Formats: sequence, structure tokens, C-alpha cells
Amino acid sequence: MTIRKFAVPLVLASTILTGCAKTGDIELDGGVGITAVRTACPIVGVPAGTGDITLFDPPASREASAIDVTATITNVRSTCSEAGADVVTTVTFDVLARRMRGDQPRTVTVPYFIAIVRGGSAVTAKRVDQVTLNFPAGQTGATAQASATSVIAKSAASLPKEVREQLTKRRRAGQEEAAVDPLTAPGVRDAVSRATFEALVGFQLTDEQLRYNVTR
Repeated sequence: MTIRKFAVPLVLASTILTGCAKTGDIELDGGVGITAVRTACPIVGVPAGTGDITLFDPPASREASAIDVTATITNVRSTCSEAGADVVTTVTFDVLARRMRGDQPRTVTVPYFIAIVRGGSAVTAKRVDQVTLNFPAGQTGATAQASATSVIAKSAASLPKEVREQLTKRRRAGQEEAAVDPLTAPGVRDAVSRATFEALVGFQLTDEQLRYNVTR
């Protein structure tokens, strides 16, 4: 599965403060740098192509006239606790569904997943669950809420001390190193990548369903 994100509402890794400056302040008293704040909470999003699911009747058809039920993941939100040794994130989202025929009451169950991705590409954990949609008689629309939880060791989501020191080192205007972004150093860039996690939710699609989403 290719992980491509289109929703990244949160920031990451451990808190970094320089002196008494506030988040985002640029120091102009002879020092050069921008104060940055990071948390150990993962970025939360939906991988491209997995936010929608389409069911057909008959299942083998891909004609528009055979579309039976469509569902979409929306309103993704999260709560995160990093008080202990683990970072626990609960992701909650809504599933909005529509069916083509609304005469009889109907229940439809669709699978969804939460995947923990490290460094932008390595899936370190994945769990699949299900959400049930209840269509009353005469209604073509249904809504359900689903949730998933991720647990990440805080030590894995934190930057090493030497990397934090390199990122927050005070630099004087006019010095050569003041003009160089420390994140361009391979060791620093790799450490930040390793400490960056994402909690991604989406529908658990078959290869054929994913192909349909990508090519429709």
C-alpha cells in the first residue's frame, strides 16, 4: 500500500524552547534562530485513495448503474496524551454513506484501518476494524462514527539530546553557520524523520477497490 497523505493537521515530537522566547519568535538580540515547538503526538491523516469506498451490485461490475453504496470518511479529529512513557492517540471520524435504493431497512458493514507510519514510509503497526451503517426504511443516507487508537513509545518519538542542541544552538548574525539550515545536515534530518510518526486512518480496500478510487 502506498501511503500518500492529504490531511496533516497536527505537529510532532518533543518540546524545544530557546531561552524565554515564545513559539515562532525570531530572536533579534544578536542571536539568530526561530523558536519551535514539537510534541510527541503523531500527525493524523487519511492516505490518498482510502477515504472513500464504493460497493457494487453485482459486485463484479464497475458500471455507474451498478453502484450500490458509497461511503466517505470525514471530520477526522484526534486526542493525544503524552503524559506517560507512551504516546496514546485516539482518532475519531465520521462515515457518511448513501445507498441507491431506499425501500427496505438495511445494515451495511465496511472495514477500516489505522496504520502507524514512521519516517513517512515505514508502516510499523496496523489494525483493521469495522463500522456499521444503519439505513432506515425509506432513507438513502446513513451516518456512523468510528474511532481507532495508536500507541507509540515516547522515547521513539523524541529527538536525541545532541540533535535538539544542534537545532536550538544560538547563532550570531554574520556567522557562516547562521545562514545554514540545521535540518539540511543529513544526521539531523534523519533523526527528525525517525522521530516523526503518523496515525493514518482509511477504509480497508481490496486492490480492485483501491484501483477504482485512483482511476475513476
